[in-house]
Amino acid sequence: MDTPVKESGPESLQIGVSRPALPLDDLPTPEEVFAKPKIGLREMVTAVLGPSMIALGASLGSGEWLLGPLAFGKFGFIGLGWLIVISGILQTLYNVENARYVIATGEVPIVGFSRTPPGFKLWIPATLFIIVIGWIWGGWAAAAGQSLFALVTGRAPDAGNPAEVEAYRLVAVGLMFLSLLIYVFGKKIARTLEIVDTFMVFITLFSVIVLAVIFAPAALWGEMFKSMVTPASPPGGIDPILLGSIVGYTGFGAGMNFLLAGYYRDHGYGMGHKVGFFSGLVGGKKQHVHPSGITFRESPRNAAVWKRWFRFLMVDQWAVFFVGAMIGMFVPSVLVRALASAPGAGVPTTANIPVYAATELGRRGGFFFIFLLIIGAMILFKTQTSVLEILIRNVTDSAIAVSPRLREKIDGDPRRAYYVTAVLFILVIAVIIHLALPAQLLQIAGNMSTLASLIYPIVLIYLNTKLPRPARAGWRSIVVLVLNILFFGYFFVNFASSVIFGRPLFSF
Repeated sequence: MDTPVKESGPESLQIGVSRPALPLDDLPTPEEVFAKPKIGLREMVTAVLGPSMIALGASLGSGEWLLGPLAFGKFGFIGLGWLIVISGILQTLYNVENARYVIATGEVPIVGFSRTPPGFKLWIPATLFIIVIGWIWGGWAAAAGQSLFALVTGRAPDAGNPAEVEAYRLVAVGLMFLSLLIYVFGKKIARTLEIVDTFMVFITLFSVIVLAVIFAPAALWGEMFKSMVTPASPPGGIDPILLGSIVGYTGFGAGMNFLLAGYYRDHGYGMGHKVGFFSGLVGGKKQHVHPSGITFRESPRNAAVWKRWFRFLMVDQWAVFFVGAMIGMFVPSVLVRALASAPGAGVPTTANIPVYAATELGRRGGFFFIFLLIIGAMILFKTQTSVLEILIRNVTDSAIAVSPRLREKIDGDPRRAYYVTAVLFILVIAVIIHLALPAQLLQIAGNMSTLASLIYPIVLIYLNTKLPRPARAGWRSIVVLVLNILFFGYFFVNFASSVIFGRPLFSF
């Protein structure tokens, strides 16, 4: 067990064990961070908001484009819609608590978690294991490969033809190297991702909304809205693994959402501005990233600045993340449900869901087939790009934080570790995508996200109740985190029972 760090002096705050005390400094103002004389609505949109767009970029290709439409297309909305809304609300509240810690200390969650007893020797490897198990499957790239295969050949790949399966998997590997190319550019890698994700999210969601309005009848929209506010049992016969995965993948990834909070550091929110960020090879420069965080002094001035940062966080989470997640989950699902209900339509399955909408709309004209394949490929590629970067940055952050030897080797330039880690992940994922169909891989990952909900809310309660008083979590935050444990934990336990014992604890 690690020995607690010595008690801090008046110019530092010790939180937890096995990590250095946090030096005290003043919170920077938003105007200072974003180099604006005043933060108004325009500055909010163009400079302040952004980290949640990366979350949407990552989420739209898993729950929203694949697993949600798969479930809603087969079973309808009643009994599922209200669970999605609850999941979205709880995930948004959980995101706020993760970001609270980052904005107050500048430490990304995986580093902050290591302050929890017994210390980093447990929490760093355990958290990395959970992250890798949840996100290394590469199902998004494989599904994008399916869409591009169909775009070239004019038909969906034959799952029973090994040559065709191998063809779209090789395309998937190429897409991951294309993702790496995106990370090369920009002063801040996070800002590059925000720009790419904002563009692609707007293009893809707008396109799907237009198609859903055209092809989904009004009665189906009514059923969807009704399901969002009507508690009901899940549909009979639904696979608990599929149910757990769509609940876990609403928004981003349930308990795994702490992975996203690090982007608030790189964007410059609060004390993150003083800790550093990952820069690109082209357009960036050597940028030191502190292995440990910095927090703020308790003063009337800092308390006022903290309230401003917290308001920006709430806007970013509720106006961007939550609203975008609900649109992203329900609108593609309305479209797929309408297509699946048409006479002679095929049944959505784990094998065909990446190209299902394109195939069914293609019956109404070749343009729709091509257009949906392009949109689907964009959504899935964007998701894999974001997920891969999340894996890379969290491994790099944790390694820099705990390894003095690595810090010496990289000589203050984290890019040396970041890009080596990126190539290694791509090579490993290139092997893993040969193990199963894309939708099957994503169902596994979605349920692993609910496992994290049993662990990290407890850690956040420990950390966030030790922050400087203006930022410290109160009883409402504790209630929110406990609700996350209970809600998502239920679905993980049911999933685990299905895998281990061959039957769920609760059947529907």
